[in-house]
Amino acid sequence: MTQLRFDGQVAIVTGGGRGLGRLYAMELARRGASVLVNDLGGSSQGEGADASVASQVVTEIEAEGGVAAASSDSVATAEGGQAIVDAALARFGRVDIVINNAGIIRFTPFDEITAGEWHKTLSVHVDGSFHVSQPAFRVMMSQGYGRFVFISSSFGAFGQAGAASYSTAKSALLGLSNVVALEGAAHGILSNAVLPMGFSRMVTDQAPDAEVPPGRQGFYDAIRPELIAPLVTYLASRECNLSHRAFAAAAGRYSRVFSGYGDGWLSEAGTTPSAEDVAGRIAQIDATDGFFVPSSSTEETITVCRQRGVDLSQM
Repeated sequence: MTQLRFDGQVAIVTGGGRGLGRLYAMELARRGASVLVNDLGGSSQGEGADASVASQVVTEIEAEGGVAAASSDSVATAEGGQAIVDAALARFGRVDIVINNAGIIRFTPFDEITAGEWHKTLSVHVDGSFHVSQPAFRVMMSQGYGRFVFISSSFGAFGQAGAASYSTAKSALLGLSNVVALEGAAHGILSNAVLPMGFSRMVTDQAPDAEVPPGRQGFYDAIRPELIAPLVTYLASRECNLSHRAFAAAAGRYSRVFSGYGDGWLSEAGTTPSAEDVAGRIAQIDATDGFFVPSSSTEETITVCRQRGVDLSQM
């Protein structure tokens, strides 16, 4: 297969100064993209700032013969998001790719989360992705081309005890990516989400001085973060023609993750089922066989109405 190249394309990678974000930025640059490396330079728990973090990755890219620029603006504000996109335009003249990777995490039991911690986490993941993506989306509309990759998490799709704010934020990115995909389709803009599992900074920062437990190194080796970058790189490329998707990447396995509907139970037409009716058929309602994956909530509604025999031709 022909090598995937990004010559002449411009990528913005938020949270690109360390961890998985750095790997994405480096790989795109190696393949010819001009990369705006954005990173506030704070800790993985959202504390502090250091402009040199993004600059160091730019230095690495340039040392390998690549082209890059640094940004230390915060994604958590609308002004910061606009500044990030403006910096890419000022330096490189266009925006082809946005990888929404910036994020923070703090493991806290649900009953102990403070409102401040909750909102801070969502402001980086959810608000941050919106603040960068909206101005970039407008640029891509004018170009008639664009690629978005939203870095979600299995925490968001399936949950994780002790990470309510992070899980909620990552779940929200699945919804945002889907809407960007639907609205971007007419403009040559594709959007997909990635659910990575890697032994990265998000993990090591929680206990930086802790020793690897006996027998655990093999597990960490299996989920090394370098295994995530190939999927993100493909989804950011011109060769990718998929949109409105979510994909998992873990230990070298790549697979689609989706929300679908089972066959369920279709109550008798013209009736209003009771809670007891639901209770009596809960096993059928809960079953996952016979599922279908709608392209939007509208398609789900239309499908059920057709099952009901509703004439939709007059709508």
